[in-house]
Amino acid sequence: MTERTHPIRVLVAKPGLDGHDRGAKVIARALRDAGMEVIYTGLRQTPEMIVSAAIQEDVDCVGLSILSGAHNAIVPRVTAMLHEQGAGDILVVLGGTIPEQDIAALKESGVSAVFGPGTSLESVVTFIRENVKPKGVGV
Repeated sequence: MTERTHPIRVLVAKPGLDGHDRGAKVIARALRDAGMEVIYTGLRQTPEMIVSAAIQEDVDCVGLSILSGAHNAIVPRVTAMLHEQGAGDILVVLGGTIPEQDIAALKESGVSAVFGPGTSLESVVTFIRENVKPKGVGV
């Protein structure tokens, strides 16, 4: 396995019209405290804005936080756009209030993990560390 020469870079985004970002900020701080570089895009991001920022910032992981219920529309659009832009190697994780029955379809669309309420911060950090691909490794 190739050794990392730089910290893992994570884009944390709040897509859609959801106006609550406390959880996203808690995750962003935990990732930063774990030694990752975190870019937080703020509230009300479109899929286009998220994908553009992910590519411009050369991130290893995109973390989406959704509480609004729009995950089935927004998340597949983000993952499809990443692939269309040649960035399909970026790990995509999702957090928020996601119904159990929606998780399989979200994973089929390209989400690597779904973290619900009560997930430990350490388990999120560990998952990202163990699943981010070194740069230049194919999908």
